[in-house]
Amino acid sequence: MNQDKMHLVNKIFNNETIRTVWNKEDEKYYISVVDVVGVISESDNPRNYWKVLKHRLKQEGNESVTNCNQLKLKASDGKYYNTDVVDIEGMFRIIESIPSKNAEPIKQWLAKLGSERIDEIFNPSLAAQRAIDLYRSKGFDEKWIAKRIKGIQDRKQLTDVWKDGGITEQKEYAILTNEIYKEWSGMTAKQYKSFKGLRKESLRDNMSDVEVALADLGEIATREIAKKKKPKGLNENIEVARRGGKIAGNARKDFENELGESVVTSSNALNYEYVNEKEIEMK
Repeated sequence: MNQDKMHLVNKIFNNETIRTVWNKEDEKYYISVVDVVGVISESDNPRNYWKVLKHRLKQEGNESVTNCNQLKLKASDGKYYNTDVVDIEGMFRIIESIPSKNAEPIKQWLAKLGSERIDEIFNPSLAAQRAIDLYRSKGFDEKWIAKRIKGIQDRKQLTDVWKDGGITEQKEYAILTNEIYKEWSGMTAKQYKSFKGLRKESLRDNMSDVEVALADLGEIATREIAKKKKPKGLNENIEVARRGGKIAGNARKDFENELGESVVTSSNALNYEYVNEKEIEMK
C-alpha cells in the first residue's frame, strides 16, 4: 500500500498535498507547517501567513513553535529545502490557532475525541470496547483479539513487577524489553519493527501467533523470575530480563529444529510496505 494513502494526515485534509516524512530516530511523522497552514487558512501566501502566525505564537509562549524543527522536504521544483515541520500533536495545536472555517471540522473532531477520553476515565470499559472495535475494523478475528487483550494484561503485570524493583523511567522499561527481545529474536524491538517494515504500528499486532507466543513466554518468564529473585535497579533487572528472554530463545531453537525453518518472519498483518523517502536531517 502506498505510504500516502494510509497516512492519517492526508485523510484529515481530504488528500490535499501535505508533505510528511518519517524520522526513524524519533519514530515520528513530521508534517510541513506551511502546507497545513495553506490548506486551513486558504491564504494566497501561506509562507507569509505562517511567518506572522509563528511570531504571534512565540509571543504567547506557544510550545508548538518551541517544538518546531526544520527538515529538508521536497519542493515542487524537485529540490529539497529546509522546511518548518512539527509532529502530529504540534500540527493540531497550530490548527487550533488558525481562525478559519476550514479548521472547524478538525477542531470539532478534536473536541469529540477529548470528550470520549474523559468519558473513558469514568467508565474504563468504553476504552476496552473501543480497542476491540478497532481491532475488528482491521480484520482481526475474535480469538486473536481475546489473546491480544490478555497479552496487554500480562504486560501490565510485568511492568508492575519492574516498578516494584525500582524501575520507573519509560526508557528503562524500553531497555528491559529490548533485552528480552534480543535474547529470543536476536533484535531489539525497534530493529524487529524495521525488519517487518513497520513504523508507528504495534509490533505485537503484526506478529504471527508463534512470534506472539515467544514474546509472551519471554515476558512471563522474566516476570516470574523477577518475582522470585526480587532484583533491584536497572542492572539487576537487565540480568533477569536476559534470563527470561533466553527461555523463550531456547523454545524458539527447539521449535525451529523441528520445523527446519525460522519462525521469525518479516511479514506484517496488513501485508503493506512503505515507500522510502530520501534520508532527512533534523536541524
